[in-house]
Amino acid sequence: MTAARRLIVIEDDAVFARTLARSFERRGYDVVAIPGPAALDETLAALRPDHAVVDLRLGNASGLTCVERLHAFDPAMRIVVLTGFASIATAVEAVKLGATNYLSKPANSDDIEAAFQATTEGDASVDVVAAPTSLRTLEMEHIHQTLADCDFNVSEAARRLGMHRRTLARKLGKRHL
Repeated sequence: MTAARRLIVIEDDAVFARTLARSFERRGYDVVAIPGPAALDETLAALRPDHAVVDLRLGNASGLTCVERLHAFDPAMRIVVLTGFASIATAVEAVKLGATNYLSKPANSDDIEAAFQATTEGDASVDVVAAPTSLRTLEMEHIHQTLADCDFNVSEAARRLGMHRRTLARKLGKRHL
C-alpha cells in the first residue's frame, strides 16, 4: 500500500480551487487549497506536499514567487503552473524557478494529472512547426515579458511599455482565449 500523495493548490478563485481539490481527493490525494502566498509557509510545514498546482496570477501577487518557494522547500516536488494568461516569457520563468509543467486554462484534473506524470526530460522528437503568431499574442507576450522583468510591478511595466497604467491594467484584465 502506498502513502497518499499530498497536494497543495494555490488558487485565488475559491470555486475553481474547491472543484480542483475535490477532484484530486477522489484520485487519492490529500489536498489543501490556499488563496495565495500568505499562508504558504504554514501549509508547507503542516502538509509537506509532494505535488503543487499554482495559479500564475493570484490577485495582486505572482504565482512565480510561490513556485520559487515551493521548489526551495522540496526540489523534487511536482509543480504545475496554471494560467489564463499564457506566454512564452512566463512559461520560461516558471520552469527556471522549478515548475515541472505549465498549462493554459482551461485545464482539468486529467490534464494536471498527466502533467504530474510527465517526465521532466525533454522530447527532441517533438515536431517543430511554424505556427503563425497573431499580433494580439505577440503583444501579450511582450507585455508579460516586461511584467516579468519588472517583478510584476504594473506601474513600472506600464512606464517601460510607454502606456498609461490603466491601459495596461485593462489589457491584462481581458481574457485572451
